[in-house]
Amino acid sequence: MKKLAILILTAGLLLGAAPASRAIDFDIKGSWQFAFDYINGGNFMGKDRNGHHTMGQQWAAVRQQRDEFEAIQRLHLQLHARASKFLSGTVFFEIGEQRWGMAAQGGALGADGTNIVKVKHAYIDWQVPQTSLRLRMGLQGMKLPGFALDSPILQDDVAGIVASYKFNDNVSASGFWLRLLNDNYAGDTNGRFANYMDNFDLFGLTVPVTLDGLKVTPWGMGGGMGPNSLTYRYTNRPGGSVQFAINNPITGQPIDGMQLRDGLYPAAFTSGHASTSLMEDAYSSLWWGGLTGQWTSLDPFRLSFDFAYGSVDHGRDYLKRQGWFGMVVAEYALDWGIPGIYGWYFSGDDDNPHNGSERMPYLATTNNLHNSLSTFGYRGNPIMGGGKGILGTNPTGTWGVGARLKDMSFLENLSHTLRLNIFGGTNSTTMASYITGRRATDGAGRTTYRNNIDFNSFGTYLTTSDMGMEINLDSKYKAAENLTFVLELGYIHLWLDEDVWGRYENASHDSLNLKDAWKASLNVIYSF
Repeated sequence: MKKLAILILTAGLLLGAAPASRAIDFDIKGSWQFAFDYINGGNFMGKDRNGHHTMGQQWAAVRQQRDEFEAIQRLHLQLHARASKFLSGTVFFEIGEQRWGMAAQGGALGADGTNIVKVKHAYIDWQVPQTSLRLRMGLQGMKLPGFALDSPILQDDVAGIVASYKFNDNVSASGFWLRLLNDNYAGDTNGRFANYMDNFDLFGLTVPVTLDGLKVTPWGMGGGMGPNSLTYRYTNRPGGSVQFAINNPITGQPIDGMQLRDGLYPAAFTSGHASTSLMEDAYSSLWWGGLTGQWTSLDPFRLSFDFAYGSVDHGRDYLKRQGWFGMVVAEYALDWGIPGIYGWYFSGDDDNPHNGSERMPYLATTNNLHNSLSTFGYRGNPIMGGGKGILGTNPTGTWGVGARLKDMSFLENLSHTLRLNIFGGTNSTTMASYITGRRATDGAGRTTYRNNIDFNSFGTYLTTSDMGMEINLDSKYKAAENLTFVLELGYIHLWLDEDVWGRYENASHDSLNLKDAWKASLNVIYSF
């Protein structure tokens, strides 16, 4: 509570000083967000492999065991200091999330949490005088281009510099340097080599082009990850396989750290190396490239598309990961809403665990604010609340088709969005036997290392024999100029192949007790 008081006092002093300084204009905006969630079947299993009942809201994307019903609140507070049209600064505080009743988050009797105030963004914007060159530097939100789908590769908060230049009304360009990780390595067991070769940097370029009835953006990004950016641990599993896991250097941010593990390495691989020499001691190279666009010549008909390819080379063939994705969305705007259909495809793993992964690599997609696929299975909603991403933080390794009725409105201040998705996996069924530990070695006798240990280790890993269905109904009611109520309803059913996933680790506890997932979430937002 003391931190919150200091924060509000600081904001008041800054705003109070504005008339005296005259040179700086201060603006403050933000929102209070409240969520009341009931979520069941979040990990798609009624009982775990040991036959134990699981918590109703065990969110597959984070592996957090929570109650079926929860009440949560959060405050966003943004301060903007503007010196001129050429120079300004922004700081964005996030206070919470605070689960009602949880002492560690300041939500229990007496409140007064001590670890709930976080700096989400802190950056300056400045423009070189008499030019069109603008720069933003500091902690900021970063999103790769995407018209059909929010970026399934990178969309999160990160430290870096973005430089943008407008050539004319039709062509502009943005280049960036991002520092994802650095100075987090504590060294070896004797404390030697602390912070050595642990930087993770990316560089990229986007070139938006706007023509009559057409927008296209080619883009590219590449960089290097130090061998000490992420550290590793190994655990022997029943049946002779080894669990391979990445220690999260991003303390307090479990989703982001697990995304790096899940997005940059294979789900399972085989190697003849001992665990002590499994990893390369040089920098890993990473690159992605893509093209996204939107055609509106026949407005109100609109066609959007995305395509991207990426590759990560860790210096070992069995650790490589490379793949692609594509998506197309067709929409038609009517007076009462926007009906649309869409389809997507992400490449999947083949049946050889020794040649790396064929799934498209990704970094972090935690902040997909307008993901067009769903607000339950994937993280597609800016509202707080739980139950977002139980299928995964993005659809890597899947295909799907869907239909939606977006922004339907028949009454003033009330709108609805309805989605129906049918989806399946693009990964080989053979890979499931390595993930579940039924194959502790490959045909050449090489040991299996498992990054994932089940179909729902981090989100869901679906094979070509698995399918699913998701339905979302999201309703928004604007009760006043600054007060909005959002009701989210979601349901997901999986058809998993029993022969593929039913057996586990060549041992007992091999049952696959599937359960449907569903949620009802009421969000209350006061924005100012």
